[in-house]
Amino acid sequence: MVTLASLTGGVAAKQQRPAATAEATAPRAAGEPIMAIVSISAQKVTVYDADGWIYRAPVSSGVKGRETPAGVFALVEKDKDHHSTMYDDAWMPNMQRITWNGVALHGGPLPGYAASHGCVRMPYDFAEKLFDKTRIGMRVIIAPNDVAPVDFTHPALFVPNAQAIAAAPARAETLAREAADAAKVADEAKKASAAATKEAALFTPASLRKLQQAKARADAAVAFADKTLANAKTDQAKARAEDLKQKAAAKAAEATTQFEAAQGDAKPKLDAAAAAKDAAKAAEAKKTETQKAATEAKLALEPVSVYISRATQKLYVRRNTHKPWADGGEVFDSSIEVPVTIRDPDRPIGTHIYTAMARNDSGLRWTEVTIDDGDNAKDALDRVTIPQDVLDRIAPTVVPRSSIIISDEPLSAETNYRTEFVAVLSNQPQGGFITRKPTRPMETDDMVASSDDDGFGFFSRRSWNPQSGTQYGYPQYGNPQAPTQYGTPYYGNPQAGNPRRRGGQYYWQSQQDW
Repeated sequence: MVTLASLTGGVAAKQQRPAATAEATAPRAAGEPIMAIVSISAQKVTVYDADGWIYRAPVSSGVKGRETPAGVFALVEKDKDHHSTMYDDAWMPNMQRITWNGVALHGGPLPGYAASHGCVRMPYDFAEKLFDKTRIGMRVIIAPNDVAPVDFTHPALFVPNAQAIAAAPARAETLAREAADAAKVADEAKKASAAATKEAALFTPASLRKLQQAKARADAAVAFADKTLANAKTDQAKARAEDLKQKAAAKAAEATTQFEAAQGDAKPKLDAAAAAKDAAKAAEAKKTETQKAATEAKLALEPVSVYISRATQKLYVRRNTHKPWADGGEVFDSSIEVPVTIRDPDRPIGTHIYTAMARNDSGLRWTEVTIDDGDNAKDALDRVTIPQDVLDRIAPTVVPRSSIIISDEPLSAETNYRTEFVAVLSNQPQGGFITRKPTRPMETDDMVASSDDDGFGFFSRRSWNPQSGTQYGYPQYGNPQAPTQYGTPYYGNPQAGNPRRRGGQYYWQSQQDW
């Protein structure tokens, strides 16, 4: 019995450790990677292009208490020779970050089991090969089980319009020129308004009163000179009084001329200043309008990502602007956030990722990956009604690499202006979000702002709270009326007494370093 129990226990122990995955490359020419799927249970990563898997390798994910969070991510930063500022200058070669609080894919030692602090370690040579082929925004799916994309069709999936696709580049170029012209006109109108306002400042009621008072003083001086002349007894006194009267009369005449001229010119000058101000205001509105149109036209050339949350009953749209950020990564546009209708909103729907892999005769070829229990992929889409105005803005120019995600989960607070979508499965451990004090504390200079007038203006260090009712929530996420909240204690300070709770555990949010 003891021997049998020992043997049975040994078999069970072996079953807990996944079979080793051999590093492999597909026997065909590899296209551009579209997604990477990390399987926690199988301890492997598989990378897919439009035609299927292209690379596969073993990984080492997070240990118990620091588990790699399962969910939906995308690459937000790449660093060829990264050294951690959170973990004692640890070398993380070919680092590809998927969250700003410290989860990434990178090269590292693989003991054959989970061993990291939450990152996904890959073989060193594999990490180097993958690094050179990926780009910011590539989808990364971390699944509890071993899953793979399967071909999928559904009438709710976006179908592009061939004419809109063909016209999109020229339209973007035209609108960009119009936006540039409108910006130039607005600048000139602003200068003209400033000049007209400065000129009209001489003719305001207050200025007229000053001129009137100056005239009254000059007239009083003439009257005084007349009285002095009348009272003069000697020739010498009369001469002085006469000289005083002439000077006073000259000043009075000048003051009278200025006052009367101002009275005559006041209305035209003030009217001209008001007209110039209105013209500047109209030019600025035109500038804003054309910039918005140019921005949307430019974004229409990019893959679009849509996230539909059953938890918040909202639909979110994001595209990469490719605007680099000084602290790393690129800025993602998040200008669309609308309510969405989900049938039976109290019933679980699961987490499904639908991806446009390539063009085909019908428009686009889609695949589907399901990583959480709920409806099947078809039923999940059947339950969602996307607003028509959103479809009209997105569907005509949708391109390969675009995606639709449907999930029970809200967007993680890790989703911000420098991420695409970050959504974690609440029924899985999320210990990888626990970080510790960085070796280099965040400095005041790290808090920067960008006001580049190119259609994308963002504050650094803002984290986006999608459950707040606004894009940048209140009070701990990007409230412009509370500037102290951009620094300690809310961002990057593990001693700040403000931990975030995630998946039953607390973690210290660090937006920059890990």
